[in-house]
Amino acid sequence: MNKLLGQGRRAKARAITALALVMATSSIPAMAQSTSPDARIQRMESEIRALQRKVFPSSDGKTFTPEIAPSTAPRPTTGQPATTAMTDLLTRMDALEGQLAQLTSQVEQNSNKIAQIEARLGVQEGPAAPLITPPAGSAAPAPAVTPPPAATTNLSAMTGGAAAPKPIAPAPKPALTPASTTKTTPASAPSAQRLAAVRAIEKPQTGDAPEDEYAYGFRLWEAKFYPEAQQQLKLLLEKYPRYPRISYARNLLGRAYLDDGKPRDAANWFLQNYQGNKNGERAPDSLLYLAESMRRLKDSNRACIALAEFGETYSAEAASRLKGQYDQTRAAVKCN
Repeated sequence: MNKLLGQGRRAKARAITALALVMATSSIPAMAQSTSPDARIQRMESEIRALQRKVFPSSDGKTFTPEIAPSTAPRPTTGQPATTAMTDLLTRMDALEGQLAQLTSQVEQNSNKIAQIEARLGVQEGPAAPLITPPAGSAAPAPAVTPPPAATTNLSAMTGGAAAPKPIAPAPKPALTPASTTKTTPASAPSAQRLAAVRAIEKPQTGDAPEDEYAYGFRLWEAKFYPEAQQQLKLLLEKYPRYPRISYARNLLGRAYLDDGKPRDAANWFLQNYQGNKNGERAPDSLLYLAESMRRLKDSNRACIALAEFGETYSAEAASRLKGQYDQTRAAVKCN
């Protein structure tokens, strides 16, 4: 009996040993298929360098071809034995590689979208239109200047119901070339002497484009080339509507019309400058010149309204800088 029990135990031990050998040999191929940790770490380092080159391109803006591509993480095989420290490390490295691949893919997609947006913006913006393109003697349409509507106040009656300048329709005119004040006929064409005099007025080149345009318009007005000054100042107002000294520009444009014998056009610009910003540097001047424009139009009623508004709103100016002009205009207009 004891002999039979001993034989049974030995047979059972041999069976257990054989089963262990079979399990050990079956796990060897699965371990051989995995990549060594050094190789995978080197691969991760190359992927990180590629990602850095994508996020931080070179100084000339060029990027590099990514060295990585999204990969499918291996699915765990069912029925494998319990994991060891090495298999845990390999699993974590698989997860890290997957995250790096996903991050790199997102960076590439975002870079492509940004490039497409910049390309569309470049097409929409297009080349900037030059301020003065036609050369002397060539015809070009003058830009339409549409001043913003002015607020309705008691000054709306000062210019006969025209609270703001009417839009100036484009008309074929040479850009900044001497314009004749008489009918356009071959006999009334600008003389060569006038052309030479206008071209002799130098346009400043200080690097401040809006200020240079204003200074050029002022020089044309100062030289009594009023039509050319009007056109230059209109171009300034159209191209630089946020010009810091726009109060100066609109007031000077009104004076160019007033000195050119066009008080109705001058009154429109003076009124717009005053109502556009009553705290502007030249708003007091424009209101006073508005009264002068109405006086020249023989409209004493509206001239008196402007003078009363000036005395009430700008009493300090009426007693200091503009006192002489204020007294002269009041003396020339009979107000009740």
